[in-house]
Amino acid sequence: MTVLSSWELCVKYALFIFNFIFWLAGTAVLGVGLWLRFDPRTAGLMDVQDSPSVFVTGVYILVAAGALMMVVGFLGCCGAIKESPCMLGLFFVFLLLIFAVEVAAGIWGFSNREKVVEDFTELYKQTYTNYRDTKQEALKETLRLIHMGLNCCGPTGTVVDAIKDICPKKEGMEILVTTSCPSAIDEMFNNRQHVIGGVGIGIGVITIFGMIFSMMLCCAIKKSRDFV
Repeated sequence: MTVLSSWELCVKYALFIFNFIFWLAGTAVLGVGLWLRFDPRTAGLMDVQDSPSVFVTGVYILVAAGALMMVVGFLGCCGAIKESPCMLGLFFVFLLLIFAVEVAAGIWGFSNREKVVEDFTELYKQTYTNYRDTKQEALKETLRLIHMGLNCCGPTGTVVDAIKDICPKKEGMEILVTTSCPSAIDEMFNNRQHVIGGVGIGIGVITIFGMIFSMMLCCAIKKSRDFV
């Protein structure tokens, strides 16, 4: 164990706490991905020949992202508490890769936002059509998640008996102003770009601070050991 100054110890424990929270978040993301993959209500979507590609891809991205977050969080926690330059170096490299992917994804998403809206709209329409024809429980649960999450109902905003039980409950005059799901998807991506952009910038700033703190601690550990 090296001798660190008081501020270096603050960086050490701040890095440990940050990565422990990051590891917990990765566990949650991985859990959600595995739940969507193996839950009986949604697992059927993964095995259907005409299953929505966006949904299938999204599930596997959640699983991969959760696993990566757990690995990065583990390296950061162990590297900080054990004062291991090797682990801190690996942690820095992983964060750098994650930051590069975030920037690339942000640029791609901004330049292809119309294509993203079209893909999600097509996902909904395809899921709705498949459910109408097959009445599969997995497709029903997927529609329920979309309807409740976006507060919409149906491709035209018309509440019909076939999907009434998986749409948000409305009373009185609210029934006459039900939002269609394609319109809700378009509003989510085009009218709330500042929210999505703010979240992306926040994650990027946290990633940068993680890299800075890991390098500061790594250099302090090496300097302390060379001095001894």
